Formats: sequence, C-alpha cells, structure tokens
Amino acid sequence: MSAVPLTDPAGGSSSSRAERLRHALPKLVLAPSFALVLVFVYGFILWTIYLSFTPSRMLPVYQLIGFDAYQRLWSQPNWYVALQNLAIFGSLYLLLCTAIGLTLAILLDQRIRFEGVLRPIFLYPMALSFIVTGTAWQWFLNPTLGLGRTMQALGWPTWAPVRWLGWENAQFDWLVNTETAIYTVVIAGVWQASGFVMAMFLAGLRGIDGEIIKAAEIDGASSFTIYRRIIIPLLRPVFLSVFIVLAHMAIKSYDLVKALTGGGPGNATELPSTFMYSFTYERSQMAVGAASAVIMLMTITAIIVPYLYSELRERRG
Repeated sequence: MSAVPLTDPAGGSSSSRAERLRHALPKLVLAPSFALVLVFVYGFILWTIYLSFTPSRMLPVYQLIGFDAYQRLWSQPNWYVALQNLAIFGSLYLLLCTAIGLTLAILLDQRIRFEGVLRPIFLYPMALSFIVTGTAWQWFLNPTLGLGRTMQALGWPTWAPVRWLGWENAQFDWLVNTETAIYTVVIAGVWQASGFVMAMFLAGLRGIDGEIIKAAEIDGASSFTIYRRIIIPLLRPVFLSVFIVLAHMAIKSYDLVKALTGGGPGNATELPSTFMYSFTYERSQMAVGAASAVIMLMTITAIIVPYLYSELRERRG
C-alpha cells in the first residue's frame, strides 16, 4: 500500500510545506542580523564616504562640493604625524607580536608538562579590552606611580644600573617623553596581542603532518633545519592570517591610545583613528574626519582584498 501525502484545505501537502519551512528557517533566523549589518556597517560606510565630499562641520550637510575635505586633510600637519606614528606603531606591533608569538608557540609545541597552565596565562591579556590594557599600562609606566616609583622604593632613584651600562641619561619617563611615548603604545599593544598570535601559530604547528617531520629526522636534519626549511614555510597561511589580523588591529587602534596617552604628550601618539575622532567630534570638521576615515578604510581594504583573493585562488586550485 502506498503512502498518501497529507493535504491541507489550500491544496498543498503538509510535508512539502514543512520542507519549505525547514529550508527557510536559517534564512529567517539570519535575516535580522543581516539587515542590521547591512544598515549599520555598509550603510554607514556609504554615508561616511558621502560626507567626505560635503562641507559638513558640526552637523551633516548633504551638499556635494568635491574633494575639498581631502585637500584640507592632506594639508594638516597632524595628519602626517598620525601617519608617521602609524608606520612606527604598525611595523613594530606586527614584527614583535609575530616574533614573540611564534617563539612561544614553538616552545609550547615541545609538549612541555605545564602547557595547559601556560597557554591560558599567555592568552589572558587578549581577554582584556584595549581600554583596560591601556589603563593598566598607564599606571605601570607612569613615572610617579608605577615602575619608576618602584625603582625609587628599591633604592635605585638614579637608575644607576642602567647608567652603569653606558646610558647616562636613563630615566623611565617614556610615557611623558615626546620621543618615546609612541613606543609605550607598542609595548602595551604587543603585550595584549602576542598570546593571541601564539595561539594561531600553535594551532598551525599542531596541524602539520608529523610524518613529514619524522622523515626529515630520519634523513638527519637538525631541529633548526626542520623549522627553517619545512615548518616555517608550511606556516605561510598562518603568517598571512596573523598579518591581516594585526594590521587591521593596528590601523583601528583608538581606545588603547586614548587610555594610555590620550594621544599625547602634544600629538606624539596621534594615530589616524584618534585624528578622525578629534576632527569629527572635537574640532567640528566632520568632512575632514570622514575623509580620514575613508583613507583608513581604503588602507584596510588594500590589505584584506589580496588576502581574500589568495584564499579564493587556493580553494579553486
């Protein structure tokens, strides 16, 4: 006896309706979040681009006047200072986070006994927000509160050990020194992100086929040669992912700078993100702020698009 499909008064079968509902349910669940992202991410991106071509100051003005805001942006000395600081911060942030994260991952990959304890300790800083990280390091690096005060309490008020090494003018005033303040931002940023980079490299190391390593060991290759000739090249996708993530974080760093130095002293730690906020909300130059945001967006796009192209090409290959 063949099964007879149930029918409803409208003429459709209940089984086919249930099937359509099952297929539509994921779309219905994702639709609200998709709509929110479409409006509040891509919609505001388009709105910001539009404002960058207007004479907007304190409030938005929707009269298009061309590239005037971009000309005013590139005539601002503070913008060049922000780009120079971003180059220093971004390059050191990428280099140090990658080096420290890779080193920690290689050490943890030796199957040491306390790996389960050390791994969350290194990862813990990533659980903190940039605001908390900046505030903590602001206390620690403050000459009158943190490490400098501790050194005085230990009886080293003149930094004699450092001066004995030849650094005659040694003072732990990096946070308030215009020449060194940007490096305090690097220290705080590296402290927070290195554990996360370590986790990415560690996952990559654990994904390498052990048979390849054993074959190299049988052929007499040293550990250094195995890492240099086999493991490091195999980690190329991880290196690329680390670069994308860190570059993105460096460009949009705002709360870390505000909590740690407030952009100062002077404009010594000004970054494009702090420049954008300052001109938009404090100096009533909304169009210039929008133009700087567009430049930042173009920079991030220039980094992400090659990465996406590389990923898609590998999948097709």
